[in-house]
Amino acid sequence: MTTIYILWLRQLKRYWRSRSRIFGSLGQPIFLLISLGFGMKSTFAQAGRGDYINFLSPGIIAQAVIFMAIFSGIELIWDRQFGFLKETLVAPVSRFKIVIGRTLGGATVAVLQGCIVFILTLFVGFRPTNIILLPVALVILFLISILYTALGTAIASTLKDLHGFQLIMNFLVMPSFFLSGALFPLQEAPNLLKNISLMNPLTYGVDALRQILTGTGYFGIETDILILTTLSTLLLIIGSYLFSKIEI
Repeated sequence: MTTIYILWLRQLKRYWRSRSRIFGSLGQPIFLLISLGFGMKSTFAQAGRGDYINFLSPGIIAQAVIFMAIFSGIELIWDRQFGFLKETLVAPVSRFKIVIGRTLGGATVAVLQGCIVFILTLFVGFRPTNIILLPVALVILFLISILYTALGTAIASTLKDLHGFQLIMNFLVMPSFFLSGALFPLQEAPNLLKNISLMNPLTYGVDALRQILTGTGYFGIETDILILTTLSTLLLIIGSYLFSKIEI
């Protein structure tokens, strides 16, 4: 437990020291909230779907979380390139505990980022329907963070090149966001697009957040939590296995 706590604390210290990273990563969520939220607001209302900012905000919060979570894999490659990872791997600690510590640290940082974006959405007009359920929303954010942090670790464990990781992320993160139902209602999507979205883990995270924060959803909160928990556990196991194969 000491090792897990130290690695978790190390991730938080990195996050706090990188203030430029904190504010820099807020640029895209703010841009999407303003440009799409206000640009599509009247069209969404005329279609009888209600307030588009209320619909969009849970997806933007989830987007901020997955970007921060999955890019924690970059830190793994940095540590590997500059020799810091070797110091950790030679310690008499199981690599599974190392992965758990790094994953929990990355997930905590991602949740903090999601909370910051949540506060920003309140300034542009987002109004949660039930504030009492906010702790449940934190649980959903943590599940999403664990899932994508573990995914980032799994991918980074197989790569040595930082540019290769960024290339893979560009083909993974953005499609995952756009096909999650964050920007459009799945109920009215074409069948092909809907079926693709069903295979996207983030779809269930966005749906769960939307149900908790706005009271509207597509799958049901039980289904969302079950799928998120199952996929998080599976990716954590895969990430731990791939990390154990890293050579010093």
